[in-house]
Amino acid sequence: MIAAATRGGLSGPRILLPLAVVALAIALVSRSLVPDMADDLPASIYDITVKDIRGNDVKLSDYSGKVLLIVNVASQCGLTNSNYKELNVLYDKYRQKGLEILAFPCNQFAGQEPGSNEDIQQTVCTRFKAEFPVFDKINVNGKDAAPLFKYLKSQKGGFLGDGIKWNFTKFLVNKDGKVVGRYAPTTSPLKIENDIQKLLGTSL
Repeated sequence: MIAAATRGGLSGPRILLPLAVVALAIALVSRSLVPDMADDLPASIYDITVKDIRGNDVKLSDYSGKVLLIVNVASQCGLTNSNYKELNVLYDKYRQKGLEILAFPCNQFAGQEPGSNEDIQQTVCTRFKAEFPVFDKINVNGKDAAPLFKYLKSQKGGFLGDGIKWNFTKFLVNKDGKVVGRYAPTTSPLKIENDIQKLLGTSL
């Protein structure tokens, strides 16, 4: 019965070949209609330019040779006080040894960073006494996500997808500009201290 059916219809290879051609055509058309996000990503973090909280351009290449801790921050989050406190501790302790903390305000999570850049700067400087640089308010997810965070997510994916899950997600970048660590919002900054020390070549 199987032999008769094969003689009366198309053989296996004759069926598979047209299907393969159709699948290839669909894949090529889909690729042309939907740009590959990887094609838009810079080759290095040092190719990215961001804006500071006053709207001035800052080239991340200015931080070449530094260890970077990059954080999306918010002023009205339950994690705000503890994170700013511990980020200040790290910055005070390791700034002179080559650590830079780059904070990027974001209002995408429960609207917990609603103020203007001026409001944010006032809050950060007055309430939290932060001395590390705070940058322009950005999006970290979606089609309008800042190029920096697109790049960071492409280099270090997260649990259950690459998207940023909440305020105070942290990325650690070594002196060569390689993203070497990603930490959940619930990971306190001081829990990262040992990893920072290794990159700086220091110890307690």
